[in-house]
Amino acid sequence: MLRELKSSTKPVMGVLHSLDQEVKTKREISKSTEVKAEGNSMSFKLSERSLGRLDGVDEKLVKVVKRAIELTKVDFGVTEGLRTIERQQELVNSGASQTMASKHIEGKAVDLVAYVGDRVSWELNLYDDIADAVKQAAKELDVAVRWGAAWNVNNICEWTGSMESAMNHYIDTRRSQGRRPFIDAPHFELV
Repeated sequence: MLRELKSSTKPVMGVLHSLDQEVKTKREISKSTEVKAEGNSMSFKLSERSLGRLDGVDEKLVKVVKRAIELTKVDFGVTEGLRTIERQQELVNSGASQTMASKHIEGKAVDLVAYVGDRVSWELNLYDDIADAVKQAAKELDVAVRWGAAWNVNNICEWTGSMESAMNHYIDTRRSQGRRPFIDAPHFELV
């Protein structure tokens, strides 16, 4: 069993190594991250590396991400935007993606990663908070966005509750169908 677990985590290790490099870069360019205290709220700024990863992404989604970083309670960076077909095939082959019909190939999707201080975090509640900021930004800009942790909510702008409640609704729906939920909390795409 342990051997199976180790072999199944190999693709994840590659992703983690890539994210580890992102963290090191983020430390090196911490001045471009610019965190300012404003009462109880924080404001953040995307690093140059994250901005570069938005190259080729649909301008509507870029505007949503840039506005979301101004609104969020949780710092985040962009790990992927536009993907080549070859990169998508690599992710499918490794089990890190489930489809070749990814909106990343069209430049209509981004993956965002949460930071706590200068460390990447995979705590799901942080992604709920990021999704709340993306929802607010998308609403302000009138852009329809789907979140990878609430696939059954076609446009998060139309969801009346928090993004945590949207995710829980998705999980409950999948379970009621006898299906396992597929949670891709870093993923946001245009619809």
